[in-house]
Amino acid sequence: MAERADAQLLQSPDAADFGRFYERHVGAVVAYLGPRVRGPEIVFDLTAETFARALEHRDQYDPARGPAVAWLLGIARHLIIDAARRRQVSARSRLRMGLAPIALDDEQLARIEARSRVDLRTALAALAPAEREAVIARVLCEQPYAELAAHFRCSEQVARKRVSRGLARLRRVLEEHP
Repeated sequence: MAERADAQLLQSPDAADFGRFYERHVGAVVAYLGPRVRGPEIVFDLTAETFARALEHRDQYDPARGPAVAWLLGIARHLIIDAARRRQVSARSRLRMGLAPIALDDEQLARIEARSRVDLRTALAALAPAEREAVIARVLCEQPYAELAAHFRCSEQVARKRVSRGLARLRRVLEEHP
């Protein structure tokens, strides 16, 4: 059976499909958050809220605007900024969705800490230079595809494909380091 696209998983009413979406992208979210915040507990809270927001607003994901992992990292980035401003991680989406708090044991915290130690720079270095530049520009710097296309002197469709290929390869690299 072919792997279902992220948009299909997000549109599905089946909770197991969102679970597959979570499993597919949790490593990238944790690797993104880990170097940017202190401690596995905060990484966990931000990861949980990132996916709660994604679940709550999954109807707002537009595959034409870019890959789902870029959308997730954008959510995570905004949550980091919000947490720094408020001096605490928001749980608004988790509360609105009625999600129960999760208590973590030491082993789970150790796994989160290990996953958050994955060096995103090293993982990005595994990408081809054009893919790496496209992923950084689109995902981390939030540049529109029109600007990427102008920079790379290609069509927006080619720029989207370059980002998509880079993110898929990045996901595979991150999966190799559980």
